[in-house]
Amino acid sequence: MSTHTTGSFTFADWQETVLAETEGGPKVARATVVNRFTGGIEAEGTLCAYTIAYTTGDPRSTGSFTGHELITGTVDGRKGSFVLAERGTFDEEWTTRCAFEVVPGSGTGELAGLWGTGGFTAVHGEPSVAYTFDHALD
Repeated sequence: MSTHTTGSFTFADWQETVLAETEGGPKVARATVVNRFTGGIEAEGTLCAYTIAYTTGDPRSTGSFTGHELITGTVDGRKGSFVLAERGTFDEEWTTRCAFEVVPGSGTGELAGLWGTGGFTAVHGEPSVAYTFDHALD
């Protein structure tokens, strides 16, 4: 049986580098991101690496991303670390929708055997992002 938990996160840092682009067309970038989680997941500073595909060179481009986030902290009071695999899209209004899942076997400490899925919708300019996370331990 899984547990449903919620919370929010804030971006502590975002560093993005363009890897390849075409004039006025698509581009590919890599971003390194640090987040702070509160709620069911408590983590002072996570590390996330995204690969981002922008569909146009416009500032309000649409696109998609994939990434992995290493979280060290607690889940519902249990200490350890784990990795989330993340996949999402963003639109011309800079609304981002993301689904994530725990990478199997990545849990350590009291989070060994952790599995779960969740997601979030982020609206550009809002200071924090609400997430949901359904999880269990084997």
